[in-house]
Amino acid sequence: MTEYKSIVGTKIKNYTTNPDNPDSGQVWYNETDNVLKFQFTNVSSAGSWSTGGNLNTARSRGAGAGTKAGGLLFGGDGPSRHAETESYNGTSWTEVNDLNTGVVDNAGAGIYTSALSFGGELVPGATGETESWNGTNWTEVADLNTARDFFGGSGVLNTACLAFGGEINPSTTTANTELWDGSSWTEVNDLNTSRDNHVGTGSSTAALAIGGNSNSVKTESWNGSNWTEVADLNTGRPAAGAGGTYTSALAFGGHPDRAVTEEYNGSTWTETTDLNTARLVSKQRGGAESNNASSIAMGGYSTAESALTEEWTGAGAPVGGWSTANSMNTARSSLGGAGTQTSALAFAGQAATNPSPTGSRGDTESYNGTNWTEVNDMNSPRRGVAGFGASNTAAIVAAGYRDDPAGNTNLCESWNGSNWTEVNDMNRSSHDGYGDFGTSTAGIICGGTPATAATESWNGTNWTEVNDLNTARRGLAGFGTQPAGLVFGGSDPQKNETESWNGTNWTEVNNLNTARDFGAGSGIQTSGLAFGGRGGSPAASLSQTELWNGVNWVEQNDLNTATQTNASGGYQSNPAAINFGGSGPPQLAVTEEWGSPSSTTKTISTD
Repeated sequence: MTEYKSIVGTKIKNYTTNPDNPDSGQVWYNETDNVLKFQFTNVSSAGSWSTGGNLNTARSRGAGAGTKAGGLLFGGDGPSRHAETESYNGTSWTEVNDLNTGVVDNAGAGIYTSALSFGGELVPGATGETESWNGTNWTEVADLNTARDFFGGSGVLNTACLAFGGEINPSTTTANTELWDGSSWTEVNDLNTSRDNHVGTGSSTAALAIGGNSNSVKTESWNGSNWTEVADLNTGRPAAGAGGTYTSALAFGGHPDRAVTEEYNGSTWTETTDLNTARLVSKQRGGAESNNASSIAMGGYSTAESALTEEWTGAGAPVGGWSTANSMNTARSSLGGAGTQTSALAFAGQAATNPSPTGSRGDTESYNGTNWTEVNDMNSPRRGVAGFGASNTAAIVAAGYRDDPAGNTNLCESWNGSNWTEVNDMNRSSHDGYGDFGTSTAGIICGGTPATAATESWNGTNWTEVNDLNTARRGLAGFGTQPAGLVFGGSDPQKNETESWNGTNWTEVNNLNTARDFGAGSGIQTSGLAFGGRGGSPAASLSQTELWNGVNWVEQNDLNTATQTNASGGYQSNPAAINFGGSGPPQLAVTEEWGSPSSTTKTISTD
């Protein structure tokens, strides 16, 4: 870190706070905060893998079709040859009707409602058997001309597919290529190189053959008539997975236990974010994928057959960043927060100073998008509270821990923009680490200490016990509204589980990338941020930020200051968020604002 005192002689301008509309690359000294700052343009995000719903039946060496929003897996090994077929809806797998014949090392093409399974291994040896899926059932159709297993396939329809290469007996590989027209297979021009254990993606008229045995790096491109050798992989591998088209593809995993992922842009392969779990994956053919931005890795083998699913979100999504804003007047942790980036409220918490011996506070501060102003205190000072609201003029604080003999409390207060008023109590007394979201007239509080799955709904007057979380926990966070919200994280130990609320029930959805507790969040059910908290071993304050896109969590730019037991404004989508306070000791007064995909101010010195 560069210290200001070491570069005083350079042409860096001093500002009382920050300059208006700084240019990208501009550096200045903020005299109020005594820090050096700079402005930078946010870049596009790298692609990332996130965990999806597990298969019902663990398996490897199966075949797939479709996309991460609608996929199909069929066949596979583990320990016997599978006929089971499973359908994916973007969240979970459902068992549907089986193949007529269990098979392993088959190929697949199509979409989840219209797919083809062809070739593979039976007992004994390779097969040419082909089956067609109509969205409900598999039907046996005409066989391949050349029986084969460990081969590549492509196609976006069950009426137009390509099979290429493979093993025709234990000692012989082939370059043979066949085209399916919906009724029969026809031999067309061969690959340039015989191979097996490769993977394919694309369509029947524009496809890629990728990798293969002996850690092959070879890639060939099909133009509807001929195969042409194109750029090699950076990392050779057999038994990989693939998705995309012949000009925009993804290759991932492979034997032995590879996590390496590469992207193809039509000219070159570039290494990108690894799979979370290294493995030989079941073959995903790309099917209806239009590009490499959306793929799925399902099942596979590492030390045993796997049920794991990972979903790929491609690069190119612009990301925002955190800028340091003016600090609160009172540093505190375990506080509550409500509102938005331009209209926020901070209340309660724990500070290192009086009035109480352990520092529980009733102080309330209002944020106008620039500065924090002290306003009227709560009636009951406390820490470890739940809180939510749509702005700095209407909020709810509930539960928490009082330093007097009362300890855990169920007290609830309502803020009207000027004063706190005691309203009806929650049904339970608890403190510390809730999932909470909503407005002053409709909200949800769940979890808390001691760890619980209990959930209560606020209607503006009363609290009602509603359906429990699927996973009991404390130290979780949330965002949303009463009819549609999200909670995530928690302990003990630190968790990455995420659950979605539909106004009646909780449903498990895709997990955070980084397990954490006592963090914060801001957003709506379909678009939000999770940031800060405690994680790792040993557990420490986190700066990691993740964006929820309605399906998956995607890693974003970190907070400038790692923190836990922080608070946030929580009633808006991800382009604008605010984080304040937390940690302890020492307690923090730091405030940070999340910027939209444009430019961000960063602190680069504390001297």
